[in-house]
Amino acid sequence: MSVFKKILVPLDGSENSLHALEKAVEIAKKFDAKMTLINIYSISIFRLTPSQVYESGIELCKSGEAILAEGEKIAKAQGVEAKKMLKEGHIVEEILKTTKEGNFDLIVIGAKGMSKMKEILLGSVSYEVTKHAPCPVLIVK
Repeated sequence: MSVFKKILVPLDGSENSLHALEKAVEIAKKFDAKMTLINIYSISIFRLTPSQVYESGIELCKSGEAILAEGEKIAKAQGVEAKKMLKEGHIVEEILKTTKEGNFDLIVIGAKGMSKMKEILLGSVSYEVTKHAPCPVLIVK
């Protein structure tokens, strides 16, 4: 019987999220688990024109797709297939919503993401996910 059947791995392109991916791949191989990579982007519309919002969305979407493609490539090189999900919204809320809707058994997340300033202003994503997640959360440095 597998302890972990479905693993969710939030990726933002940071070094810590890549370390989390490496650990998730190890776990997926050990437990023959399915793995899903997720990137969530958020468009700040404060003081932006509609066309700037649109352009920002396109750029963030392209960046998220590239991060997920790299994650998929890393997992595949280790013999693990990974689904990819790209979502727009509040990062913590989307991770928690996806975890519940997808019945994930484990979240493997990097300790710190890309933006130190955002972390100071919004609180740590990994902390908030851990606090509210319906399943175990592994935080990787």
